Amino acid sequence: QVQLVESGGGLVQAGGSLRLSCAASGRTFTSYYMGWFRRAPGKEREFVAAITSSGGITHYVDSVKGRFTISRDNAKNTMYLQMNSLKPEDTGVYYCAADGASYNDYLTYNYWGQGTQVTVSS
Repeated sequence: QVQLVESGGGLVQAGGSLRLSCAASGRTFTSYYMGWFRRAPGKEREFVAAITSSGGITHYVDSVKGRFTISRDNAKNTMYLQMNSLKPEDTGVYYCAADGASYNDYLTYNYWGQGTQVTVSS
């Protein structure tokens, strides 16, 4: 059974940092993308960042460029999202996803975690 488990969310003040982790079990993801999406209160799910299987190519939504860094450790079957200079508008539930054919289209991802809450206070 494939599982993705996120951790690292929490409450932080604006300007602070958090590091999210996504641990995969049940299989290794050696093709397509792994990515992070978020859902803010009252809004649709939004692409945040994605990374190729080798980690050589990354993509970000414009609003997080220069502040967030996505990475992965294939030996640990884990993906990370380092979030710096956090803003209140970054608040939401963050989901990790795997096996995506299109990096920013959540419909193409086959596996999802349960989500972790990130709250940024002003």
